[in-house]
Amino acid sequence: MTTQTRSASSRKAPATSKALQQKILHHLHTTQGTYPEKASALAWWEATAAAINEFVMAGLTDTQKTHSRYDTRAVNYLSMEFLMGRLLSNNLHNLHLFETTDKALAALGQNLTDILEQEPDMALGNGGLGRLAACFLDSLATLNYPAVGYGIHYEHGLFEQHFRNGRQIERPDDWREYGNPWEVCRPESVQQIKLYGYVETVYEDGRARKVWHPGRNIKAVPWDIPVVGYNGANVNILRLWESRATDFFDWDVFNAGGYVDAQIEQAEAEAISKVLYPNDETEAGKELRLIQQYFFSAASLADIVRRYQRAHGDDWTQFPKLVAIQLNDTHPAVAIPELMRILIDDKDMDWNHAWQLCHQVFSYTNHTLLPEALEKWDLHLFEKVLPRHLELIYEINHHFLTEEVEQKWPGDDGVKSRLSIIEEGARRMVRMGHLSVIGSHRVNGVAEVHSELVKSDLFPDFHALWPHKLTNVTNGITPRRWLKACNPRLAELIDRHASKDWPVRLDKLQKLTDLADDARFQNAFMKIKHENKEELADVIKALTGIEVDPGAIFDIQIKRLHEYKRQHLNLLHILALYRRLLENPDHDMVPRVFIFGAKAAPGYRLAKDIIFAINKVADRINNDERVGGKLKVVMLPNYRVSLAEKMIPAADVSEQISTAGKEASGTGNMKLALNGALTIGTLDGANIEIAEEAGEDNVFIFGLTVDEVKALNSRGYNPYDYYLNDAELKAVVDWLDTDYFTPGQPGALSSIKHSLLDGGDPFLVLADFRSYAEAQLKVDARYRDRKAWARSAIINTATMGKFNSDRSIQDYVDRIWKLKPYPRDNA
Repeated sequence: MTTQTRSASSRKAPATSKALQQKILHHLHTTQGTYPEKASALAWWEATAAAINEFVMAGLTDTQKTHSRYDTRAVNYLSMEFLMGRLLSNNLHNLHLFETTDKALAALGQNLTDILEQEPDMALGNGGLGRLAACFLDSLATLNYPAVGYGIHYEHGLFEQHFRNGRQIERPDDWREYGNPWEVCRPESVQQIKLYGYVETVYEDGRARKVWHPGRNIKAVPWDIPVVGYNGANVNILRLWESRATDFFDWDVFNAGGYVDAQIEQAEAEAISKVLYPNDETEAGKELRLIQQYFFSAASLADIVRRYQRAHGDDWTQFPKLVAIQLNDTHPAVAIPELMRILIDDKDMDWNHAWQLCHQVFSYTNHTLLPEALEKWDLHLFEKVLPRHLELIYEINHHFLTEEVEQKWPGDDGVKSRLSIIEEGARRMVRMGHLSVIGSHRVNGVAEVHSELVKSDLFPDFHALWPHKLTNVTNGITPRRWLKACNPRLAELIDRHASKDWPVRLDKLQKLTDLADDARFQNAFMKIKHENKEELADVIKALTGIEVDPGAIFDIQIKRLHEYKRQHLNLLHILALYRRLLENPDHDMVPRVFIFGAKAAPGYRLAKDIIFAINKVADRINNDERVGGKLKVVMLPNYRVSLAEKMIPAADVSEQISTAGKEASGTGNMKLALNGALTIGTLDGANIEIAEEAGEDNVFIFGLTVDEVKALNSRGYNPYDYYLNDAELKAVVDWLDTDYFTPGQPGALSSIKHSLLDGGDPFLVLADFRSYAEAQLKVDARYRDRKAWARSAIINTATMGKFNSDRSIQDYVDRIWKLKPYPRDNA
């Protein structure tokens, strides 16, 4: 934590409301070309953003001058996702301009809350991976560390989710249809990216040299989005690459009547940055994904090398001292052979020198233990798209196996086979996880249990070979967005009872534990929770038409829809509660509203079936008068950052129910706990550390542990053992085969039952069901004791200091990146 950041808690707004009022009017007139009586809400948002951008761009200029002056070492964070959400509110808070802007707009007859709703979410990610990257950029700027985020300038992002008859429908998410006031195009930094073609061996002066003759060239156009640190700290950049054709319009073809054919090259090139995660069920989809990953990795490396050589020319001695590159998951792993290509082919460097530099600059974050999430590329596809890179991967693999593995395990072909970057089989594959580990000087997991499993289960041979390479950096979240901005009532209460610099010193929330049993503080805390629930109830009504009672328990599960996250375990429990109410309308339970937010990948059929099941069950329960208002189910459409900002402050219960050993960390669990929700969860990912910090009395732990999961699977798990020996469980699973929830369509929900029984229940839903249901009874009992519940909620908020992304970044700095803070000169 820098001195500048620590001492800035009382920093004043950089402008008065009167001055800001004039700036907004100025931009309304000169930027938007309108006037107050005529301006739309969108125009007011654009004008306000333009006014705030004056401060943002001044900070960016100062930051870049400072970094240039001191020739700083910087981290370059490569990620396929940056789930930034809306920026106006975030920038106002970080610049201490929120209240000033509120007053300025009020004087102009406008409401800031309404204007903030005009901003579309920046659709640059899907879930935790992208939201974590956004938090990290916020913390890097706040702590004054030089950093650049690199990603793709998606035109449509993931997709906009709608429901039709309960089923997920994907529609393009035109997040920048009307422009984006925060981004700046940088044509001076355009890069040319090669694809396809062939490799020629050329002999010059007795030396063999490789020349890649590409079949296509793509133009990578950079768009910079400033990332504003808190308290007037640095303003770093997120650089996003847009794909364009080099010669995108053929006049001759057009003039000959081929009006569509004339633009084919443009359409093919633009497809690269069109959408996040194109469906890879087809060969064309797989090829596009690989091209996307190479496109942004190659453009980013070209930019990194350009910036380095601008200051240092061909002196490469300083390169590893000034450049750190973090691979966020395996998506940018192809950057490793790409840097080798640049150094060897373009800069004429010998292999050993190039590999030494390459190994020193790269580090890799592993986010998953799921084998299918550790990317593998068909070797023939890789050779087609990136022929030179496959040659380099072969050579990296050869040096690794013959020098390092052979030295450690001489003659052991079994170990070589396990560690090889090339997986042999009917279809030979390139293992990107292996390439990431071999090419990096540090590899980290993202929670303590996950990092240990990376060592023991995922990469045990690599850990044996390099016992000091694998480390842990537990994830974190930025409290600026995930408490101060999204939960202003609670933030103001904390301001009054803890140090006001808690947004940068989250450990200071610990002071609230002294008030956990104070009746007045409990009442104030729970009053805020209830007001947040009332606001979310209004959102639910507006989006779905469903009326919910803010006095009920708001039980929330928000995350990507995936079997291992086990939304279907939550669904089975809902069915069990519904069945109990039908059998006994007087069944004693605290009214509960189960609220989901989740998108399923377009090609993930079972995940989409689970969404359909939740919606159909909700339709039946919400319209069944027999439940007496004790049970409601809501699936909110198009879950995204701005919706999460409304859901998280209103949550009573945080569902973190992944199979133990499957969730690397989770960050939704941290956001919900920080805002006073009680976790019901397995001992998985960061749930373990949350339970350690808050105390197990203030969370609800259930289910098999990591070791018990391993033991059960090793014995041979048979889901029928649980299905046949638990009458309630069998009844609710069998319910899915009927047409009770899908009138006239028996079996419409059967795919879920099939996955749980004949599909082998790979994530042990049935094995954990009874433990989960019993933990939910404890939730019900605790909520009836309002003082006990308030106490646990307060302690959850008070003990989340560890999960500040500022702490995560400091861990990266200390263990991996070795950066120094450089506060901007004019801060």
